[in-house]
Amino acid sequence: MPTQKFPTSYEVLDERFRTGRCANGDSKLEVLHDDCRWAEGPLYLPAWRQLIWSDIPNDRLLRWDEATGTVGVFRSNAGHVNGNTLDREGRLICCEQGNRRVTRTEHDGRVTVLADRFEGKRFNSPNDAVVRSDGSVWFSDPDFGITSDYEGHRAPGEIGGCNVYRIDPATGAVRLVADGFEGPNGLVFSPDERQLYVSDSRAAQIRVFDVREDGTLSDGEIFAESKDSGFDNIRFDDEGRLWAAALHDGVHCYDPDGTLIGRITVPEAVANITFGGPKNNRLFIAATTSLYSLVMSVTGLPRVRTGI
Repeated sequence: MPTQKFPTSYEVLDERFRTGRCANGDSKLEVLHDDCRWAEGPLYLPAWRQLIWSDIPNDRLLRWDEATGTVGVFRSNAGHVNGNTLDREGRLICCEQGNRRVTRTEHDGRVTVLADRFEGKRFNSPNDAVVRSDGSVWFSDPDFGITSDYEGHRAPGEIGGCNVYRIDPATGAVRLVADGFEGPNGLVFSPDERQLYVSDSRAAQIRVFDVREDGTLSDGEIFAESKDSGFDNIRFDDEGRLWAAALHDGVHCYDPDGTLIGRITVPEAVANITFGGPKNNRLFIAATTSLYSLVMSVTGLPRVRTGI
């Protein structure tokens, strides 16, 4: 596909967005691919200079090669994968919405099921996952994949709620760590891993929880709310600012104190974002039918950390 570019704008809502150099990047969004039904889960693979992402209704994972700009199918019949991440050993962790499970792809290509049930009941449709430096896998489980056949398979829920869970790295045991959500979605740990941020799409909120020594969470507080749009996934840059895919309101940028300081406009509804590229300063944006990128003057927080 020939390279296309769309003008973008950085909307400065607070002077900290300007002084923090958040608006000094590319002036145009680059379209890397535009043939999806609903794009999600972008994940940059530094060792291979590639990005994979999910096209959920088409039930496939796609792969973009940074060196050549080519796009191909990484995996089809993929279980309607939504969110993707890496563990400490560089193995792919997938939230398979259609198969209602969290899996790990081993280095030899085998797929290992990490979790598919809690207390004997099937999950709703795992959505997004994050790996802590101790190797534990934390994931959200809304019901988006069982409400229709568009992004999964319509089915009754068994658990009776939409929650966040933790998989123990040593035993594989699954623990419910947070509940009371309408539609838990994106997850990210704070730079020091002492807090977990969770977006609740249906409530149009981002909540923040303190992580206790035993791996449990506090009750949680509201970090940010949106009157105009819900939130999908969230990512930190290396200066502690939180960037959020705000669906119909572009990409939001929040100061560590919770102030919305700026926005990036995008011509389609934004589902997921991630930082990547050789300097980790290229923002990849999965938005409805397209995968966009924007080289920025801010740098993303590393996705894989071996210790704090």
